[in-house]
Amino acid sequence: MNPNIGITPKNLKKSASMLATILSNEMTLYVKTRKFHWNISGNSFMELHKLFEEQYRVLEANIDEVAERINQLGEKTIGTMKEFIDNSTLKESPKEYASQKNMLSELLENHEQLVTEFRGYIPIFESENNDIGSADFVTGLLQEHEKMAWILRRYQE
Repeated sequence: MNPNIGITPKNLKKSASMLATILSNEMTLYVKTRKFHWNISGNSFMELHKLFEEQYRVLEANIDEVAERINQLGEKTIGTMKEFIDNSTLKESPKEYASQKNMLSELLENHEQLVTEFRGYIPIFESENNDIGSADFVTGLLQEHEKMAWILRRYQE
């Protein structure tokens, strides 16, 4: 049964498609953050090990919420690694093991990239798709990524 929530079927699909990209990026960043959590070493090992765990738990919750938002709009949610990789704008680095400094830099760049992308999506959700709910939802995600970026940025000063 299609939702009858004041958004055209075409715009529901458009919103769900943008959310699938967001979901894919959240999943890519989640996997990357877990990899760094498992492989961190150096002077601040325990502190960064715990920080990365805290951040991947936030990302894990985001993933579930984005997937559920897609379902709320009447669409099926992607769920394979291939689909996530194909739909992600973030890049992975297979078989590479970054230094502590590079882990922090890469995660910071990824969070900032997502914040920038979300700023582009929000007006489309609002103005073009008439999907205020998704605009508000993505604004909340943007704020979470801004906070995680801020924390990572503090390690670079």
